[in-house]
Amino acid sequence: MKTLFILLSLLISTSGIYGQESDINAPDLRTWVAFEYGANGTFGALAERYGFLNHVGLMTGVKTKGNLFFGLNSTFLFGNTVRLTEVFDHLTDSYGNITDINGDIAAVVVFPRGFSSNLTFGKVFSVLSPNPNSGVFIHGGVGYLLHKMKIETNEQVIPQLELDYKKGYDRLTTGINFHQFIGYNFMAESRGYHFYGGIYAQQGLTKNRRDLFYDRPDEPVPSETRLDLQFGVKLGWVIPIYKRQPQEFYFD
Repeated sequence: MKTLFILLSLLISTSGIYGQESDINAPDLRTWVAFEYGANGTFGALAERYGFLNHVGLMTGVKTKGNLFFGLNSTFLFGNTVRLTEVFDHLTDSYGNITDINGDIAAVVVFPRGFSSNLTFGKVFSVLSPNPNSGVFIHGGVGYLLHKMKIETNEQVIPQLELDYKKGYDRLTTGINFHQFIGYNFMAESRGYHFYGGIYAQQGLTKNRRDLFYDRPDEPVPSETRLDLQFGVKLGWVIPIYKRQPQEFYFD
């Protein structure tokens, strides 16, 4: 009798495990958190200021039983190439150097930095897929974009570039943002891994947010809407969130 009870318990447990694993083979409600990385070239007005930009961020979302996707993604933008080389020209001496408060030659380093956050809507199409939860993944959305120059002086004190004075040079720009993505979403049957990757495009309708550019004090800050474009690839590694299946045992 004891042996029969043990065998029955093992059978029930095994059935529960296989039953849970088989859920992955049918489209159903899935909640996930994805770590994203994107590599993007700059175009339009954005290319006049910056070169290549990296995207690192998170996307949280829900895939419905109909394979529709609703989500929110937030991304940090960064790079190494600033093309506004003339911004600090008026601070240089006759030798082309910027000096700190002690009269020493200073090193001014400038990087592009930014942030975007978008509401996202899309769909997973179960074509060329090993299971109904995988396939061609298309999504788009609208949100907010911010970018500016990060100015560093390597702990040297340069009065013209300290505290709020940096705001006269950083080219803070914000506005509405649109994005599109087309790629492939793969969700393993074993639940061991889940990722997606594809082509990414972003369009920002932005405006300058500073009242004065210190390097152009006699010129009004451009007030027209900018078209900031990015195009590249994006990859996401997903941590799926599964609802724990309750197990109940009844004994007479």
